[in-house]
Amino acid sequence: MKWRLQEGRGEAVYQIGVEDNGLLVGLAEEEMRASLKTLHRMAEKVGADITVIREREVDYDSDMPRKITEVLVRKVPDNQQFLDLRVAVLGNVDSGKSTLLGVLTQGELDNGRGRARLNLFRHLHEIQSGRTSSISFEILGFNSKGEVVNYSDSRTAEEICESSSKMITFIDLAGHHKYLHTTIFGLTSYCPDCALLLVSANTGIAGTTREHLGLALALKVPFFVVVSKVDLCAKTTVERTVRQLERVLKQPGCHKVPMLVTSEDDAVTAAQQFAQSPNVTPIFTLSSVSGESLDLLKVFLNILPPLTNSKEQEELMQQLTEFQVDEIYTVPEVGTVVGGTLSSGICREGDQLVVGPTDDGCFLELRVCSIQRNRSACRVLRAGQAATLALGDFDRALLRKGMVMVSPEMNPTICSVFEAEIVLLFHATTFRRGFQVTVHVGNVRQTAVVEKIHAKDKLRTGEKAVVRFRFLKHPEYLKVGAKLLFREGVTKGIGHVTDVQAIAAGEAQANVGF
Repeated sequence: MKWRLQEGRGEAVYQIGVEDNGLLVGLAEEEMRASLKTLHRMAEKVGADITVIREREVDYDSDMPRKITEVLVRKVPDNQQFLDLRVAVLGNVDSGKSTLLGVLTQGELDNGRGRARLNLFRHLHEIQSGRTSSISFEILGFNSKGEVVNYSDSRTAEEICESSSKMITFIDLAGHHKYLHTTIFGLTSYCPDCALLLVSANTGIAGTTREHLGLALALKVPFFVVVSKVDLCAKTTVERTVRQLERVLKQPGCHKVPMLVTSEDDAVTAAQQFAQSPNVTPIFTLSSVSGESLDLLKVFLNILPPLTNSKEQEELMQQLTEFQVDEIYTVPEVGTVVGGTLSSGICREGDQLVVGPTDDGCFLELRVCSIQRNRSACRVLRAGQAATLALGDFDRALLRKGMVMVSPEMNPTICSVFEAEIVLLFHATTFRRGFQVTVHVGNVRQTAVVEKIHAKDKLRTGEKAVVRFRFLKHPEYLKVGAKLLFREGVTKGIGHVTDVQAIAAGEAQANVGF
């Protein structure tokens, strides 16, 4: 059990009544009770709790009814290392993304006029217009027994962290086309484990929904679909929207296997299948006003196992420290604070790191004063975790989004010119040398000019090529193999970095711009 819990980063599902070869034999009532008792004692010894997630009867050659039981074993968190899943929330404007998150995290249903989303907004104009324009984070916790821990009962974020053994961090992204660059930044930079695509039952797949779906597919982020506002529509309208979704998901470009969730049993199966196969796409139909089927989504999120295994994380942790800077704040009495994701290594309080590249390509020394994860203090940050780091009196003006903080011994390389193998997803005419695009690579977002298209003069929609780009403003830290996404107006393309032309710190200024 210790090994299984370690493999599942703190949780495991046991099936009782199934033989080693997968034969469903089931157990009689008395035997099942004894087995559960034994499992409970084992779990207690390793500091874990058990929750029965489903039971079902099996037809086996016997007069007595026999059952199979699935049990979730979850370890009570120690050393603050609760299981953390990041879920990006996508969907068209007015599909109800912020409202759904408000209902899940506040524990109160919406009044139909957007009351639930008010706590999520960060700016006055968002409250006035009801539209998200920035990226906000919301947390939903599950304790070791699988019960929801959220802001109801006047809990603070710190209390939610303390009493949760599994944490879902929702990244609320903007739905309006005007803020598409913010949404792309959220998807490329915050490295979500999976995405929730929200579709309004009364409008179906409209507006930026297809665009968001395309982004998730291009970045290979597994996603599930939630059809909201079912209380506003007739049953036939909801069914029509679900049919439309299934048709789109089965298209050659998507190759997904839609799975409609209508019961708790479906939700458990969907969570297990979703983790095993990235092609399975669960579809939920719910309402944030009536609360219909909201529990099914909670069951799914509670059981959803981590999508990366512990071995991968161990390998990342043994590498040198690399932290992506996504947000920069100034906090009174604390000083400069940066938010982002630790992509490799381990970061501790008091670590000496270097941050850069600056406009002239330099890396500056700094010290990590303190670390916070999900708004609660933390001493050690491990690869793949998101956090905020306090840097004391380090000058905020020297920082910008897109920088990296790395171990001094890494000797980071920077570049102004890089090559990428790209596929042009859409372009109105032809894509040629001299064209300027906004390039997104991880947390890097900058305008670049096309210097050369290898073996071709120009590109049309759907064509592939290796292209050389040059950043216009300042050099950036890029890695070979990183996923790349670029856009300009209606032009869109994806690809990966194949080569970076490394430059020394002093040469940077001369190499950028024209």
